[in-house]
Amino acid sequence: MIPFPDKKYQIIYADPPWQYHLRTDNTGVSQKHYPSMELNELLNMPVCDLADTDCLLFMWATNPCLEEAMQVGKTWGFEYKTVGFVWYKKSAVVSFYTMSQCELCLIFKKGKIPQPRGARNIRQFLSVKRSKHSAKPPQVRDAIKEMFPDQDKIELFARKPKDVLFPDPSFDGWDVWGNEA
Repeated sequence: MIPFPDKKYQIIYADPPWQYHLRTDNTGVSQKHYPSMELNELLNMPVCDLADTDCLLFMWATNPCLEEAMQVGKTWGFEYKTVGFVWYKKSAVVSFYTMSQCELCLIFKKGKIPQPRGARNIRQFLSVKRSKHSAKPPQVRDAIKEMFPDQDKIELFARKPKDVLFPDPSFDGWDVWGNEA
């Protein structure tokens, strides 16, 4: 595992590479795009070492992995609080039950809500066209930054563009960690 920074954060934003066991050969759509992680691997990550006394975890959870997401958040030292963002992808993926069109970003808390607060009028619902596989809309990172502009922030499993000529401004003020950061 890539070592974590030796720093405490008040905001942790994570998009875990959930593993799906939908086929007999244990492969799925995500494994074609990036290495995924088994639940035990996610549970054993020392994310609690990154969390300050008062910290929020914003974690993306795909609908089939909601139960696992709750378990991961708790094991990392956080208490589930609410759904932070609902992303309507403006496209549908065939699933086992209904067409998968939305993804949730859950909010977990350790201690108290980090202070000082910024914007408190951020909308929960985003309607943003899906781009490359698993890439999340930068508007969510921007919204979190508006809500908590002064806090130390890190994105785990970041997929930061490596184009140094035109860096993505939504990463300003964020530390990033991951094999694509």
